[in-house]
Amino acid sequence: MEITTERLVIRRFRGEDAAAFAAYRSEPEVARYQGWDAPYPIEQARAAVEAFANGDPARPGWFQYAVDLRGELIGDIGIRLHDNLMQADLGFTLAPAYQGKGYAAEAVAALLDHLFTTQRLHRVSAECDARNAASARLLKRLGFQQEGLRPAYTWAKGEWTDDLLFGLLAEYR
Repeated sequence: MEITTERLVIRRFRGEDAAAFAAYRSEPEVARYQGWDAPYPIEQARAAVEAFANGDPARPGWFQYAVDLRGELIGDIGIRLHDNLMQADLGFTLAPAYQGKGYAAEAVAALLDHLFTTQRLHRVSAECDARNAASARLLKRLGFQQEGLRPAYTWAKGEWTDDLLFGLLAEYR
């Protein structure tokens, strides 16, 4: 499955994506609010990309999509499909050079359209570190409603962090 937008292709990962994947995930500002640490080793990237390439987006669990700009990997979007196949959790990461240019919004909006229209999901949820203002703004811009705040909920990188919870129902998008 590929989704094409005006500027991007949302596609499966390929083996040749590993170096670019490791590069942007090794950026401290990219890793800051994520579950991995920088630097992101190339061996780990190769294993992750291979797993992503062999995943099945129609099965419960995480599936990672590559965000491609004119043949260059610039980020990824993860979807965790629930066991009921009617709802999913969303996460996204973009290389620093491509942030603030509308690429994340374009990619996530296209994938949401696919999830709600083709896969007929009822709901997509997302959460982010409360300090990650850019991600929170993006989610709100795409129609997500902030549904909650969990104070000091996640232990990450040596500190307790607050989590913002977001949701988007098919009928409200």
